[in-house]
Amino acid sequence: MAAAMSNVEEIRNRVILQEFGVKNVHSTDFPGNYPGYDDTWNMQKFQKNFRIDIVDMDENSMEFDMVGIDAAIANAFRRILLAEVPTMAVEKVFIYNNTSIIQDEILAHRLGLIPIKADPRLFEYRDAGNGSEEEEGSEIDTVQLQLKIKCTRNPRASKDSSDPQELYLNHMVYSKDMKWVPIGNQADVFADANIGPVLGDILLAQLRPGQELDIVMHCVKGLGKDHAKFSPVATASYRLLPEITLQEVEGEKAERLKNCFSRGVIELEERDGKQFAKVVNSRLDTCSREVLRHDDLKNLVKLGRVRDHFVFTIESTGVLPPDVLVTEAIKVLVTKCQRFLNELNNTGME
Repeated sequence: MAAAMSNVEEIRNRVILQEFGVKNVHSTDFPGNYPGYDDTWNMQKFQKNFRIDIVDMDENSMEFDMVGIDAAIANAFRRILLAEVPTMAVEKVFIYNNTSIIQDEILAHRLGLIPIKADPRLFEYRDAGNGSEEEEGSEIDTVQLQLKIKCTRNPRASKDSSDPQELYLNHMVYSKDMKWVPIGNQADVFADANIGPVLGDILLAQLRPGQELDIVMHCVKGLGKDHAKFSPVATASYRLLPEITLQEVEGEKAERLKNCFSRGVIELEERDGKQFAKVVNSRLDTCSREVLRHDDLKNLVKLGRVRDHFVFTIESTGVLPPDVLVTEAIKVLVTKCQRFLNELNNTGME
C-alpha cells in the first residue's frame, strides 16, 4: 500500500526522464482523480505552497524560481512577458534625405528594431485616428527622434592612409546619433529621463563622402503581439527544476557518474577511505541523460523534474529592468483575470 501511495505521489509531482522517453508529462492533480487525495483548489493551500525566490539579478537579466503553480500559469507569464508588456518603439520613419547605399525601407526596418529607452508607463497608446494629428503625434503618446548626419573627408588624414576611420568623418552611423527632439512640454516633464536608444553602439549604416541621412522618427507605445519590435525581452523562458536521486555509488563508478553530468551537479565525498558520489546542485543539470547510456550506471540513478517548480530566466532589452517587467506582467495577468470574471458576472444568468 505504501509503495502504491509513493508511486501516486511520483506521478502527481514528478516528471521522470527515461532512456527512451519522458514519463508523467501530463498533469493529473485534478479533483477525484486519485482516491484519498483531495486535489480541490483552495486559497489557503495555494498561499502556503506558492513562493517566488530570486536567485540572481543584475541590470538586464534575472533568474528566479516560481514554485507552487500549474504549467499553464507559468506559460501565461512567459507569453505575457514576450508579447503583452508594452514598450516604446519607432513606428513612423520620415526620410527627408537618404543618399546612403541602404534602401529606405531597409533602413526604416533597422531603426524600428532598436530598443528605445523611454518608460512606456509614462505614455498613452496612440489613438487610431487619421489626418495630420496621427502623423504629428503629441507629448502624451509620441517620442520624436532625429537622425541627421553627413559624411565628409577628414582634412587632417594622411595622404598615404587607406583606413576609412582616418580618411572620413561620420562614415559610421550608430544609434547614438539618434537624438531626442522633445515635443510640447516633454523637455520639462522628462528632463531626467535620458530618452534615446538603450545602446549607442548599434551600427545603422555606413556612409562615404557626400552621402547623408536626414530622418525623423516617431516612437509610440505598443505590444509585442503586434510587432516584435515592441517586445521588452530578448528572451523569457522557464524550465522545470531537475531532481537527481542516487543510490550508493563509489570508486571508479562514482568518478564516471560525476563526469556524466554538468560541472557542479555531482561531487565526490570521502567516507571511510572511499569516494562516494553526492548530488550537490541539481539545478545546474542540463538533463542530457548521458548517464543512461552507461549500462552499469543507469540503474543507480533516477532523473526527474519537479512538476510545479519553474526556473525562469528573463533577459531584458534594457528598456525596463527585469524585475519591473515581471511586475508589469503580473499586472497584465491580473487585468485579464478581472476582465474574465466581469464577463462571467455579466452573463451569469443568460
